[in-house]
Amino acid sequence: MSVKVKICGVRTPAIIDVAAEAGADYVGLVFFPRSPRFLKPDAARTLAAAAKGRIETVAVLVDPDDALVEFVVEKVRPDLIQLHGRETPKRAAAIRARAGLPLLKAIAIAEAGDTAKASAYRGIADLILFDAQADPAARLPGGNGVAFDWTLLAGADVERPFALSGGLTAANVVDALSATHAALVDVSSGVESAPGEKDANLVQAFIRAAKSTDTLARAKAS
Repeated sequence: MSVKVKICGVRTPAIIDVAAEAGADYVGLVFFPRSPRFLKPDAARTLAAAAKGRIETVAVLVDPDDALVEFVVEKVRPDLIQLHGRETPKRAAAIRARAGLPLLKAIAIAEAGDTAKASAYRGIADLILFDAQADPAARLPGGNGVAFDWTLLAGADVERPFALSGGLTAANVVDALSATHAALVDVSSGVESAPGEKDANLVQAFIRAAKSTDTLARAKAS
């Protein structure tokens, strides 16, 4: 299976162009006001329109109410919904039904037992995103540039495929994929020059590094 790449927290059409041309599969649009990557409605609509037909869009929501879910689905028209808060399985199922879109659910990982939390979302989430547990003092539930111990996934009974996030960069994504065999890698702060400011060169380097694992896998198979 080819590794998929998501560039999260995109805020400009130029970075959508870079991501699409470099071969990324998704861009994430963040609807969490405390994030430096937060998008206002008009900006989100503009970005979604720029991505249409070129790269899929993921609306990133944190404990959203029904009104926000309906607004995002109707006005922005993303291809997928990502829940990155403390949504229970029941709430996640309700959001998925209301949105009528595929669902990614983030699961925070700090220690070995945390991987078991994913099992409650089987049949609800189309894909689980394992991310590093944020520090209690952190303002954000994700996008903090912090990695977790990837071997926790290698030795865990987790449903595959799954996605991986947390502290990924062009320098470590190959190692991360080698350790976890994730189907999708999700990066935000690891391709930024400052919080919320994506760097085109870093975006290209990350995508190139992640996609290089496909070439390596084909070489080994032959």
